[in-house]
Amino acid sequence: MRTFKTIAIILLVVVLGLFLHYTLPRHETVRIVGATERVEEFGFNRFFFSGIPGGMTPGKARDIRFIETFRPNGRELVFRNEDTGWGWPPYFKFNEADIQAQARNLQSTADSPDWIRVTFYGVRIQLFSIFPNAMRLTPVDSPEDRAIPWTRLFFFAGLIGFAAWLWLTLRRFRERRVEPFLDRVGERRAQSRGWIGRTWDRMTGR
Repeated sequence: MRTFKTIAIILLVVVLGLFLHYTLPRHETVRIVGATERVEEFGFNRFFFSGIPGGMTPGKARDIRFIETFRPNGRELVFRNEDTGWGWPPYFKFNEADIQAQARNLQSTADSPDWIRVTFYGVRIQLFSIFPNAMRLTPVDSPEDRAIPWTRLFFFAGLIGFAAWLWLTLRRFRERRVEPFLDRVGERRAQSRGWIGRTWDRMTGR
């Protein structure tokens, strides 16, 4: 039973960690080399794209905007550029067309790079054609210019605070309600056993 409980807790922590890693915003400093739009075929990866835009009918394929970039180490990284709208994650992004125009304007070459900090959420999984979603483009002076992940810091600070509050609340509830109740139950059981014992002694002549 203890092993099953441990495995369940580990799985819960792993799933929660992956969910937060996908959902919370991150930053990547890159050089933009292209801003394109192409038809994307959907399968399993449908869950990792935004919902159907207004005015479009559901189908297995639709046009998706992409931003093609290179990291300072020379490795490529492709972002999708989709509105989140009123859906999940709740970033209320409605400006994908503006971001695409910015991406076209901020393109540069390897000989004369312009470094751009991309704020995004999601992951890149080539096997399933899953792309992170770009939310903001910010020009920076160099690839060493790092952003402070304020959203993540505030989120985890709030999460730790909530966990501490919940632990204290449950502990007080146990001390004030649960433990006195268990004590009363134990006393009643002891009294019942005593009465049964005395009755048995009278019946057996002890």
